[in-house]
This record gives sequence, C-alpha cells and structure tokens, in this order.
Amino acid sequence: MAVSGVLLVLFIIVHMAGNLHVFEGREEMNAYAHGLRTLGEPLLPHETVLWVLRVGLIVLAAVHIWSAVVLTRRSLAARPVRYHSRKPAKGESRHAVATMRWGAAVLVLFVAWHLLDLTFRTVNPVKDVPDAYGAVVATFSPERWPVTVFYLLALVALGFHLRHGVWSAVQTIAGPDTKWRKRTQAVALAVALVVVVGFAIVPLSVTFGLVK
Repeated sequence: MAVSGVLLVLFIIVHMAGNLHVFEGREEMNAYAHGLRTLGEPLLPHETVLWVLRVGLIVLAAVHIWSAVVLTRRSLAARPVRYHSRKPAKGESRHAVATMRWGAAVLVLFVAWHLLDLTFRTVNPVKDVPDAYGAVVATFSPERWPVTVFYLLALVALGFHLRHGVWSAVQTIAGPDTKWRKRTQAVALAVALVVVVGFAIVPLSVTFGLVK
C-alpha cells in the first residue's frame, strides 16, 4: 500500500504541475496537452502512451484501494472486539484518521466526475478536445460555481488523505524511529499543503476572473 501510495502521490504532483500551464495562456496550455496526446508518435498510434498511462493509473488506484481493504480486514480480524476509544499514534492526525474513509469515497466520486468533465468532455461545455485551456476555463466559470465548490471540497479530502498517507508511508518504509517522527510530520504536511494549494489556485483563478 505504501508503494502504490507513493506512486500515486508522484502522479498527483506531476498532474498539478501540468495544470499550472494554464497561467501561461491558451497556446502554451494547449501545446502541453497536445504533447501528452502525441507521446510516442510516430512509433505508436495517437494517444497510445496516454491511454497506457491512464489504464496504469486506474490499476494502481485499484491496488491501493484493495490494499487498504485488506489491511483493514486484517486489523479487525486481529482484534475483533473494538476499542472503546482509539488514541492516535504520535504524529498521526486524529482528524485525518477519522476522514480517511469518507475522504477516499469523495475522491473516487471526484475522479469519476473529473474524467467525464475534462477527459471525455461529457459534461464540459467545450467539446473540442485540443482546446484544453478552454475546457478548464469553461468548467470553472462563475456560473458553474457548484463545480468549483465540489473541486475544492475534494481537494480538502485529498489534503487530509495525503497528510495521513505520506506520514504512514514514511513510517512503513523507514520505521517508527522517534528522531524521524517530527520530520515525517513536517514532510507530510508540506506535501499536502503544496498539492492542495497548487490544485486550488487554478479553479479559484478562473472563477474570480484572473484566468479568462
């Protein structure tokens, strides 16, 4: 689970960086999106590499969810009688632990919407695939504020998930060494904040007219 989580975090960071091309303007953003669709050409058909990456990410996410379910079942099997009150381990956020499950459900719904909106354009006003910039501006336009609110709520869930997940992954890989605990907390919080702010700045900039 730690390995799949780390790989997903790396993808999220790369995806966030790609989104920031919107601040360079329509031409640069669309050129970036075109580059993704034409990876591997002419050796491979159009969008082949992109679809391989998409399928790989779906498999990776499925493995991550499956691992979480297995670990939860093992934990319950090891102690069938629940604690009356669970005290979080040092470095573990009580709120993050409490929201991991519902946060994951929100993220699954968000990913489904995100694919329909900006990947397949099923619910996006802009149907022209090459115009990635136009699709982003359209989906976060002021009149579609519920979409922006949903996006931001999903980012809050992602932030809690990342904060707890990065902390857990480092603990799993490096071990619960006391001297690393505070550093692990700081790294987990920093990653969560960078990702949330990096993603949130795009819809907010569009909604408030900074990106048109």
